Amino acid sequence: MSQITLSQIQSFVDGKIGIFHDGKLQAIKKLKLSKLLKRKNPYLFKAKNVTTANEFVKDILDAYLSSQEETMFGNFLEKLAIFVCQKAYGGKKAPAEGIDLDFAREGKRYLVSIKSGPNWGNSRQIAKMKDDFARAKRIIGQNVICVNGCCYGKTKNENKGDYIKKCGQSFWEFISGNSNLYKEIIEPLGHKAKQRNEEFQTEYGKVLNKFVKEFVNVFCTKNGAINWEKIVEFNSSMNQRRTRSLDSFSSRT
Repeated sequence: MSQITLSQIQSFVDGKIGIFHDGKLQAIKKLKLSKLLKRKNPYLFKAKNVTTANEFVKDILDAYLSSQEETMFGNFLEKLAIFVCQKAYGGKKAPAEGIDLDFAREGKRYLVSIKSGPNWGNSRQIAKMKDDFARAKRIIGQNVICVNGCCYGKTKNENKGDYIKKCGQSFWEFISGNSNLYKEIIEPLGHKAKQRNEEFQTEYGKVLNKFVKEFVNVFCTKNGAINWEKIVEFNSSMNQRRTRSLDSFSSRT
């Protein structure tokens, strides 16, 4: 085992974190209000008594961006975990489907499927992971230990029968040999975060203002009230399946 240093982690983060921030910017720049409206449940927002265009648009925009952010940052953390294990134990990206990391530690070989947090999937997705583990064992050999590694959180029982589940501190120590790594990586991950977040917030403000204006033009009455029937029609009517833009929808109603 080799001891990975914070300077190595800092160097990796400096070289890769920009991909995450650039991805966030590109995601919001390419976004269309029509896409958001078709993905969200309009009945929920009516039940929450949303009454202003700004509140409605901000809620659906924030929910979408949060989901995108979780996915993109999860991909980044997976790459960081592989890098850490590569430096500590010679770990490598596994070629088998569904297996993210392959490495040996203390005379044992491990196959790891990396997820962001402990509550990452439903029963079908967990079954798929177990199938991937079983397939990899048939190919590589039975003398391996399968691990579901989660970058944050914790689990009460690590032994899941077919595999081991390691979360948070337990996972980072497992792939690095350092029990404090889960705390030590916080500082490098925040490198240039303020600068990049300010850039994102500038773009976010422009998109929010643009979407609110579009929403008011199409989905608000002349007296300023939200026209919920029109929103539901755009979201769910069979007659609107071919309507891709708000402009074409507005011209037909």
